Amino acid sequence: MSLYRSVRAVTGASGDGPIDWTAVGDAAKASTDAGDITVSRAEQAAYASDVREARDRIRRVTALDFDLPETVEIQSRHHWIDANIDTFERVMAPIESRAEYIPGVARVANTGSMAFALSFLSNNVLGQYDPLLLADEDDHKLYFVRPNIQRVADRLDVAYPRFRRWIAFHEVTHAAEFGAAPWLPGYLEETMEDAVQKLTEGSIDRQQLGELDTAMTAIEGYAELVMDDAFDGEYADLRQKLDERRSGRGPLQRVIRRVLGLNVKREQYERGKDFFEGVVQASDIQTAGRVWESPEMLPTEEELDDPRAWLTRVA
Repeated sequence: MSLYRSVRAVTGASGDGPIDWTAVGDAAKASTDAGDITVSRAEQAAYASDVREARDRIRRVTALDFDLPETVEIQSRHHWIDANIDTFERVMAPIESRAEYIPGVARVANTGSMAFALSFLSNNVLGQYDPLLLADEDDHKLYFVRPNIQRVADRLDVAYPRFRRWIAFHEVTHAAEFGAAPWLPGYLEETMEDAVQKLTEGSIDRQQLGELDTAMTAIEGYAELVMDDAFDGEYADLRQKLDERRSGRGPLQRVIRRVLGLNVKREQYERGKDFFEGVVQASDIQTAGRVWESPEMLPTEEELDDPRAWLTRVA
């Protein structure tokens, strides 16, 4: 890790666009410790077993028809940066295409901001199900950032194999959602593209942003519900320790997380899980899975706080 090389990469940002993505990757990796991914055959087999068993148990609990992504990777933080920089670039492309003359100082600032975001996220992400939104290739991928899983397991004082398995159940649940809803990637892509297009035109479409937030709340909330039902072990202590860790962050980390929108993600977890717990209490978990039948089956903003209203509509 070298802050000097990171700063040099940012200040050397070049090109015609508002962001030099090559410099973003170089700077993010230079300022981030990659972490150790020396994985024994036994540990590789354990990851594979966790993922397969999570798939089988989630299938039984939810009755959803899905399979695992073809790509399942154990990553370092640098691997995660490389895997996600293309996503950042794809999302930003419509805005970049509308940019006119970009002063060098603005390009340096933009490049530095994106490098900082990727570096921070790479140090905090534990696992990721990636549907490769806005990509040309029709592929889904599953990542585990091993150095972060090990570090957090140590800090929470929980056994690494148990914590790793819990993360696997969460990410495989996302694979279940997208596998059961082949329309979901296209729906998210279209909503994102329309919202970004409005931004390039100088306006904000709050309705589309609201629809995107509602969809993400359903995605995160359903995953929270299902992983708890499917996980083959006690998990209450894991949730409690993670919540304590989040609330115990220092002021700088709290500011950074707020700027990057990570507080919003936590609210999506909690609100979405409350919705699905309400559905299950009034009906069952198989009924909750009907949200993946079509875009029209997603809860509305109002229904997220009134599960019975959603049940009445879909019935």
